[in-house]
Amino acid sequence: MALHFERSEFDARRDRLMIEMAEKKLDAIVLFAQESMYWLTGYDTFGFCFFQALVVKADGAMTLLTRSADLRQARQTSIIDNIVVWTDRDNANPTLDLRNLLNDLDLLGTRIGVEYDTHGLTAFNGRRLDEQLQTFGQIVDASGIVGRLRLFKSPAEIEKAEKAAALSDDALDAALPLIKQGGDEAKILAAMHSAIFSGGGDYPANEFIIGSGPDALLCRYKSGRRKLNKNDQLTLEWSGVYNHYHAPMMRTILTGKVSKRHQELYDASLAAMVAVEKAMTPGNSFGDVFDAHARTLEAHGLTKHRLNACGYSVGARFTPSWMDMPMFYQGNPEPIAPNMTLFAHMIIADSETETAMTLGRTYLTTESAPRPLSRHDLDLIVR
Repeated sequence: MALHFERSEFDARRDRLMIEMAEKKLDAIVLFAQESMYWLTGYDTFGFCFFQALVVKADGAMTLLTRSADLRQARQTSIIDNIVVWTDRDNANPTLDLRNLLNDLDLLGTRIGVEYDTHGLTAFNGRRLDEQLQTFGQIVDASGIVGRLRLFKSPAEIEKAEKAAALSDDALDAALPLIKQGGDEAKILAAMHSAIFSGGGDYPANEFIIGSGPDALLCRYKSGRRKLNKNDQLTLEWSGVYNHYHAPMMRTILTGKVSKRHQELYDASLAAMVAVEKAMTPGNSFGDVFDAHARTLEAHGLTKHRLNACGYSVGARFTPSWMDMPMFYQGNPEPIAPNMTLFAHMIIADSETETAMTLGRTYLTTESAPRPLSRHDLDLIVR
């Protein structure tokens, strides 16, 4: 069995979920997020792009409904004993199979939570699910219950995050010798992925961001490669990944001479990162962290060049994104607490001068100041 945690770890997670379910008076919860299934059972698959659901009863009993292609996947990678397969066929409606499963589990007329807010449940299947369950019992939105449990990392999970962070550092080390005049984005990207895979890492939950010249201002991956000029800017956002745990980093790296505008933006981003670190402590909220970032960039006259968020929680995630909730944005009341792994990014995009500057790394929160998981400092990198 390909489990990445001890059975006692999974038992503790199940018990935490059962406590939450009891507080919310749920007789069962139906999970659709792959992250929830992985965290709770170890189940590791990309089969969530099709319909599958994990039913957890108030007593902790779990039953997985999935396709035949994932039957062995679930047996090999998870602690799930009860697996039911719905059959691929013309006009198949697996939400009917789920209703029948819930009936077999003696849940008719009970209070059932559904994890709606996830890429694992499409709007199409969500509508079909509601049609099947509208008269079945009391259906409530249980989105975020497991997500919030995952926010607080166990010692075993922190070890995974630390390994992921080391792989992020390795990826940067592999990239740096290739970042120079004439350097090829394709080779830089290949070197970064190679370092992570060679170190025992996994595919990331989303593509790495790589862009130079005017494309250094972009915050998303796009197709197409470019070679660097003598005086250029290269923005990278990447993450080492270990057993699906992520520890992202972000940098804008310069070649040749540092322009006055680049230096101004770097000074501002460093000051904002320092302010964010001071705010990332118990007693403050995620909104307070964002405000520290916003105030600093406002003081540097860069409000119109910043984003409306400056980071988010990270952990074990699956495609299409390694971003987890909660995020650092205005007014977010979620408290900062120890044992969170949080990615903070300062992103400044001056479209008027086509100048970019980014700075980002992952932290482990503690009882006091957060601990950076990267061995790299925050100095401006010039090649």
